[in-house]
Amino acid sequence: MNSNKTALVLGATGLVGKALVRQLLLDPRYDSITILVRRPVPASLFSDPLGKLTPLVIDFEQLQDYQGYFSVNHVYCCLGTTLKQAGSKAAFRKVDFEYIHVAAQLTRAQRADSFVWISSVGANAKSSNFYLRVKGELEDALMRMPQLPNASAVRPSLLLGERNESRPLEAFGQMIAPALGAFMAGPLKKYRPVSATEVAHKMITLQEFDSQ
Repeated sequence: MNSNKTALVLGATGLVGKALVRQLLLDPRYDSITILVRRPVPASLFSDPLGKLTPLVIDFEQLQDYQGYFSVNHVYCCLGTTLKQAGSKAAFRKVDFEYIHVAAQLTRAQRADSFVWISSVGANAKSSNFYLRVKGELEDALMRMPQLPNASAVRPSLLLGERNESRPLEAFGQMIAPALGAFMAGPLKKYRPVSATEVAHKMITLQEFDSQ
Protein backbone atom coordinates (compact mmCIF):
# COMPACT_ATOMS: atom_id res chain seq x y z
CA MET A 1 0.00 0.00 0.00
CA ASN A 2 1.22 3.49 -0.78
CA SER A 3 1.87 5.22 2.51
CA ASN A 4 1.95 8.70 0.93
CA LYS A 5 5.33 9.77 2.30
CA THR A 6 7.03 13.03 1.46
CA ALA A 7 10.78 13.63 1.36
CA LEU A 8 13.20 16.54 1.28
CA VAL A 9 16.70 16.07 -0.15
CA LEU A 10 19.65 18.41 0.30
CA GLY A 11 22.67 17.79 -1.90
CA ALA A 12 20.62 16.16 -4.64
CA THR A 13 23.10 16.83 -7.44
CA GLY A 14 26.08 15.11 -5.78
CA LEU A 15 27.15 11.53 -6.34
CA VAL A 16 24.98 9.98 -3.63
CA GLY A 17 22.28 12.63 -3.91
CA LYS A 18 21.57 11.81 -7.55
CA ALA A 19 21.41 8.09 -6.83
CA LEU A 20 19.11 8.77 -3.88
CA VAL A 21 16.66 10.98 -5.77
CA ARG A 22 16.45 8.44 -8.59
CA GLN A 23 15.59 5.71 -6.09
CA LEU A 24 13.04 7.88 -4.30
CA LEU A 25 11.29 8.70 -7.57
CA LEU A 26 10.87 4.96 -8.19
CA ASP A 27 9.75 4.20 -4.62
CA PRO A 28 5.94 3.81 -4.48
CA ARG A 29 5.91 4.81 -0.81
CA TYR A 30 6.74 8.40 -1.78
CA ASP A 31 4.28 10.79 -3.39
CA SER A 32 6.45 13.90 -3.31
CA ILE A 33 10.19 14.62 -3.32
CA THR A 34 11.45 18.18 -2.90
CA ILE A 35 15.10 18.96 -3.56
CA LEU A 36 16.93 22.08 -2.42
CA VAL A 37 19.67 23.04 -4.89
CA ARG A 38 22.09 25.89 -5.52
CA ARG A 39 21.29 26.25 -9.20
CA PRO A 40 18.62 25.07 -11.67
CA VAL A 41 18.62 21.33 -12.34
CA PRO A 42 18.57 20.14 -15.97
CA ALA A 43 15.36 18.27 -16.75
CA SER A 44 17.48 15.43 -18.11
CA LEU A 45 19.11 14.75 -14.72
CA PHE A 46 16.12 12.88 -13.29
CA SER A 47 13.37 10.82 -14.89
CA ASP A 48 10.11 11.89 -13.26
CA PRO A 49 7.18 10.42 -15.21
CA LEU A 50 4.84 10.63 -12.21
CA GLY A 51 5.59 14.28 -11.49
CA LYS A 52 6.83 13.67 -7.95
CA LEU A 53 9.85 16.00 -8.06
CA THR A 54 9.93 19.65 -7.01
CA PRO A 55 13.35 21.35 -7.38
CA LEU A 56 13.88 24.61 -5.50
CA VAL A 57 16.87 26.88 -6.02
CA ILE A 58 17.88 28.37 -2.68
CA ASP A 59 20.66 30.25 -0.93
CA PHE A 60 22.21 27.82 1.53
CA GLU A 61 23.67 30.76 3.44
CA GLN A 62 20.06 31.57 4.34
CA LEU A 63 18.87 27.99 4.83
CA GLN A 64 16.80 28.95 7.88
CA ASP A 65 14.57 31.04 5.60
CA TYR A 66 13.32 27.82 3.97
CA GLN A 67 12.15 26.16 7.16
CA GLY A 68 8.69 25.45 5.79
CA TYR A 69 10.07 23.00 3.23
CA PHE A 70 11.24 20.78 6.08
CA SER A 71 7.64 19.96 6.90
CA VAL A 72 7.94 16.50 5.34
CA ASN A 73 8.12 12.92 6.60
CA HIS A 74 11.76 12.25 5.81
CA VAL A 75 14.76 14.55 5.42
CA TYR A 76 17.81 13.26 3.55
CA CYS A 77 21.01 15.29 3.74
CA CYS A 78 23.67 14.46 1.15
CA LEU A 79 25.59 17.72 1.48
CA GLY A 80 29.36 17.50 1.40
CA THR A 81 32.46 18.91 -0.22
CA THR A 82 36.23 18.50 -0.17
CA LEU A 83 38.95 20.77 1.16
CA LYS A 84 40.12 21.37 -2.39
CA GLN A 85 36.65 22.32 -3.59
CA ALA A 86 35.90 24.45 -0.56
CA GLY A 87 39.21 26.27 -0.70
CA SER A 88 39.74 26.51 3.05
CA LYS A 89 39.05 24.63 6.28
CA ALA A 90 36.49 27.26 7.28
CA ALA A 91 34.61 26.91 3.99
CA PHE A 92 34.72 23.12 4.27
CA ARG A 93 33.32 23.22 7.78
CA LYS A 94 30.53 25.55 6.66
CA VAL A 95 29.23 22.92 4.23
CA ASP A 96 30.05 19.70 6.07
CA PHE A 97 29.08 20.87 9.55
CA GLU A 98 27.14 24.13 9.65
CA TYR A 99 24.70 23.57 6.77
CA ILE A 100 23.91 20.04 7.94
CA HIS A 101 23.53 21.16 11.54
CA VAL A 102 21.07 23.88 10.50
CA ALA A 103 19.17 21.34 8.37
CA ALA A 104 18.84 19.08 11.40
CA GLN A 105 17.56 21.99 13.50
CA LEU A 106 14.94 22.81 10.86
CA THR A 107 13.96 19.15 10.68
CA ARG A 108 13.38 19.21 14.44
CA ALA A 109 11.47 22.48 14.31
CA GLN A 110 9.11 21.15 11.63
CA ARG A 111 8.74 17.80 13.41
CA ALA A 112 9.72 15.62 10.48
CA ASP A 113 9.71 11.89 11.22
CA SER A 114 13.41 11.31 10.65
CA PHE A 115 16.73 12.77 9.52
CA VAL A 116 19.46 10.81 7.72
CA TRP A 117 22.79 12.24 6.62
CA ILE A 118 26.11 11.11 5.15
CA SER A 119 29.08 10.93 7.49
CA SER A 120 32.26 8.90 6.88
CA VAL A 121 33.88 5.70 8.04
CA GLY A 122 36.40 6.69 10.69
CA ALA A 123 34.51 9.81 11.78
CA ASN A 124 35.83 10.84 15.17
CA ALA A 125 35.64 14.19 16.94
CA LYS A 126 39.11 13.55 18.40
CA SER A 127 40.77 12.56 15.12
CA SER A 128 43.96 14.32 14.05
CA ASN A 129 42.56 14.25 10.50
CA PHE A 130 40.57 17.44 9.90
CA TYR A 131 38.02 15.80 7.59
CA LEU A 132 37.28 12.94 10.00
CA ARG A 133 37.26 15.31 12.97
CA VAL A 134 34.57 17.54 11.42
CA LYS A 135 32.51 14.49 10.52
CA GLY A 136 32.84 13.20 14.07
CA GLU A 137 31.98 16.55 15.64
CA LEU A 138 28.83 16.69 13.52
CA GLU A 139 27.81 13.16 14.54
CA ASP A 140 28.26 14.06 18.20
CA ALA A 141 26.28 17.29 17.81
CA LEU A 142 23.35 15.67 16.00
CA MET A 143 23.16 12.58 18.16
CA ARG A 144 22.98 14.84 21.24
CA MET A 145 20.41 17.19 19.73
CA PRO A 146 17.22 16.91 21.83
CA GLN A 147 13.96 16.09 20.10
CA LEU A 148 15.57 15.24 16.76
CA PRO A 149 13.69 12.03 15.98
CA ASN A 150 15.32 9.02 14.35
CA ALA A 151 18.59 10.72 13.47
CA SER A 152 20.88 8.32 11.59
CA ALA A 153 24.22 8.62 9.81
CA VAL A 154 25.57 6.44 7.03
CA ARG A 155 29.35 6.03 7.12
CA PRO A 156 30.69 5.10 3.69
CA SER A 157 34.36 4.71 2.83
CA LEU A 158 35.54 5.43 -0.72
CA LEU A 159 32.51 6.20 -2.88
CA LEU A 160 32.30 4.55 -6.28
CA GLY A 161 30.50 6.29 -9.13
CA GLU A 162 30.86 8.92 -11.81
CA ARG A 163 31.32 12.44 -10.46
CA ASN A 164 30.82 15.70 -12.32
CA GLU A 165 34.00 17.21 -10.92
CA SER A 166 37.52 15.84 -11.09
CA ARG A 167 38.88 14.15 -7.96
CA PRO A 168 42.18 12.49 -8.98
CA LEU A 169 42.73 10.57 -5.75
CA GLU A 170 39.21 9.16 -5.82
CA ALA A 171 39.60 8.27 -9.51
CA PHE A 172 42.74 6.30 -8.68
CA GLY A 173 40.96 4.67 -5.76
CA GLN A 174 38.12 3.58 -8.01
CA MET A 175 40.57 1.94 -10.38
CA ILE A 176 42.09 -0.20 -7.66
CA ALA A 177 38.87 -0.68 -5.70
CA PRO A 178 38.10 -4.22 -6.95
CA ALA A 179 41.51 -5.44 -5.81
CA LEU A 180 41.25 -3.63 -2.48
CA GLY A 181 37.80 -4.98 -1.74
CA ALA A 182 38.94 -8.57 -2.12
CA PHE A 183 41.36 -8.16 0.78
CA MET A 184 39.01 -6.29 3.10
CA ALA A 185 37.28 -8.85 5.27
CA GLY A 186 36.32 -9.03 8.93
CA PRO A 187 37.13 -5.78 10.78
CA LEU A 188 38.33 -4.23 7.52
CA LYS A 189 35.02 -4.82 5.74
CA LYS A 190 33.70 -1.36 6.67
CA TYR A 191 36.57 0.19 4.69
CA ARG A 192 35.58 -1.49 1.43
CA PRO A 193 34.77 0.94 -1.40
CA VAL A 194 31.00 1.27 -1.79
CA SER A 195 28.81 2.45 -4.65
CA ALA A 196 26.73 5.60 -4.38
CA THR A 197 23.68 3.47 -5.20
CA GLU A 198 24.33 1.27 -2.16
CA VAL A 199 24.75 4.28 0.12
CA ALA A 200 21.51 5.80 -1.17
CA HIS A 201 19.67 2.53 -0.57
CA LYS A 202 21.05 2.36 2.97
CA MET A 203 19.80 5.90 3.64
CA ILE A 204 16.28 4.91 2.62
CA THR A 205 16.32 1.80 4.82
CA LEU A 206 17.25 3.96 7.83
CA GLN A 207 14.12 6.06 7.52
CA GLU A 208 11.04 5.38 9.60
CA PHE A 209 8.12 3.84 7.74
CA ASP A 210 4.87 2.75 9.29
CA SER A 211 3.77 -0.84 8.87
CA GLN A 212 0.87 -0.10 6.54
